[in-house]
Amino acid sequence: MRHASLEEQRVLLVRLPCNPIFPIGPVYLADHIHKQFPQVEQRLLDLAAVPLLDVDAVLREQIERFEPSLLVFSWRDIQIYAPVDGRGGNPLQNSFEVFYARNPLKRLRGAIGGLRLMGSFYGELWRNLRLVRRGLRAARRFQPEARAVLGGGAVSVFYEQLGRQLPRGTVVSVGEGEPLLEKLIRGESLEGERCFIAGAEPRPGLIHEQPAGMEKTACDYSYIASIWPQLDWYLDGGDFYVGVQTKRGCPHNCCYCVYTVVEGKAVRVNPVEEVIAEMRQLYAKGVRGFWFTDAQFIPARRYIEDAKELLRAIQAQGWSDIRWAAYIRADNLDAELAELMVATGMDYFEIGITSGSQELVRKMRMGYNLRTVLENCRLLARAGFREHVSVNYSFNVIDERPETIRQTVAYHRELERIFGADKVEPAIFFIGLQPHTHLEQYGFDQGLIKPGYNPMSMLPWTARQLLWNPEPMGSTFGRICLEAFERNPADFGRTVMDLLERDYGIAPLEEALHAPVEGRRALATATR
Repeated sequence: MRHASLEEQRVLLVRLPCNPIFPIGPVYLADHIHKQFPQVEQRLLDLAAVPLLDVDAVLREQIERFEPSLLVFSWRDIQIYAPVDGRGGNPLQNSFEVFYARNPLKRLRGAIGGLRLMGSFYGELWRNLRLVRRGLRAARRFQPEARAVLGGGAVSVFYEQLGRQLPRGTVVSVGEGEPLLEKLIRGESLEGERCFIAGAEPRPGLIHEQPAGMEKTACDYSYIASIWPQLDWYLDGGDFYVGVQTKRGCPHNCCYCVYTVVEGKAVRVNPVEEVIAEMRQLYAKGVRGFWFTDAQFIPARRYIEDAKELLRAIQAQGWSDIRWAAYIRADNLDAELAELMVATGMDYFEIGITSGSQELVRKMRMGYNLRTVLENCRLLARAGFREHVSVNYSFNVIDERPETIRQTVAYHRELERIFGADKVEPAIFFIGLQPHTHLEQYGFDQGLIKPGYNPMSMLPWTARQLLWNPEPMGSTFGRICLEAFERNPADFGRTVMDLLERDYGIAPLEEALHAPVEGRRALATATR
């Protein structure tokens, strides 16, 4: 097969339909390709900003107009068991009504809602696969040797299942796509890349291979605007957080998370001057809300100084009207960093402590010291932080019981005392079991799932396994959550906490912060 010269190649990057979050992945890919191959023409099409009824026609029209030689599809997420309202309804409420409701009418309502969710999920799945197939077929009418690449967050998690449903020859990318696209454009072998070709089996352990790494430079938004007319759709309203990446990689081993294998364990910090140059361009375009898209803004204590350097540089720009948000490890702060965060406009942050019991935090390999988290939250409050905090709790993951529930309630009440009850929102999650995680292996070891299961299944007998809520506490949480949905669905998280305190009480805070020695031994057993 003749490899086209650089001048002959035309790359169309397509973000497949999803919730309209700023498409930072495709934007960065397009920017990287332009810097490496300025003579290669590109277009960027974001189908999340297109009405769903029009996506097929818009994709076909773009291909007919541009005649790409390389189609790069980005699939952001496959939210099977999301705990919040999705595009097809609320999976958690529907599932719990079917599994735990005592009232037959509520079980029927849950079943009907579940059928709608199944239709929505499989409809999205089949639609996106259809878009890849039709897009490639349309491109080959103009460029017979056109190729397709599929990557993104969903693909990196479910690449084994998706690879069997794609057109033969599609390149399936796992993790970062920049080096893979460079080799494709140059016509070089892909043998050493984190990818495989649909129609062939991926090599064992592909997801666990570490990315080679690259130094990220400031995205050229003048160029991006020239290839992506939809950019203004995100900027005109002024209410979007626009993504900016300051680092890649996560060094932690949280039992249910795949970030550490998708992005790699090595943290690669982007040069501060490049991050600022990127933000400066966006600021000039009217952007005032920034979301730092790192797996964790401060992944470990050794990166505190890097965060300070960045925030000092932001402060030096004189941007007194910006707001920013991020996931943060609140155990990795000091007083100066807390003051810088407030001074530079942090107006929201998320912390994923998962449990308010130090014992369970250790069993889940979270690496948090909950006492330190509280101390650092007090530093933020003293520095003047008066904005929104989202605290993620994933109940019933490993060894949940009444004592640990009481401890989590105590811990949450202390966070409310620090920031104010109206500012702290408990986000209640039940883990959707994902491949390639320690929790998956724990499920195998405990006999809760069997090798060969389909992690993308929405069938009822699979859903009960993959929506992680095992007994003996599963029915308890099911009952509590159903009552919270009935009482106050608009404030579900706080209502769950109130009901847990009503039924189980509240432990002394010191009990929540202390992990017994046997908890550490159980960790080794649970995740061996």
